[in-house]
Amino acid sequence: MENPQLAWYIGGPVLGLCVVAMRWLLNERLGATGAWSDVIERLQARSVGFGTRGWMLIGLVAGAFGYLLVAGGPDFHGYGWLTDTFDSTVLIAAILVVAGVLIGYGAKLAGGCTSGNGLSGTAILSPASLAATATFFATGIAVSFVIKALI
Repeated sequence: MENPQLAWYIGGPVLGLCVVAMRWLLNERLGATGAWSDVIERLQARSVGFGTRGWMLIGLVAGAFGYLLVAGGPDFHGYGWLTDTFDSTVLIAAILVVAGVLIGYGAKLAGGCTSGNGLSGTAILSPASLAATATFFATGIAVSFVIKALI
């Protein structure tokens, strides 16, 4: 049985409220790359006194494991060709982990991730974030047309 996803009209406003809450209450930007960087910097300094971003990352990871426990284990579906091509949960998980590491490296190299630029950066009308977000969307649209043409 396929697990239903949270409806966009619930998740979107809740995420937007998280952006606003982070800015108003803590004067912080919401972004996964910043959270990951905070944890790595603290661990390199041999300090476990995480900041707001570090606790956000810990909460994301704990929430994912909590979901795994409630759902009874990983249930990969909806990843398009990946889940259509491979039956092994371990292989799919490994591919997703490698993809996540590559995306994280690229985001760090670029100076920000889609969540930081698209949510927080555009909310404060940062010109760099607006340009980055427009580039993300334009690239996604272009690649989807190319894939559609090839398949």
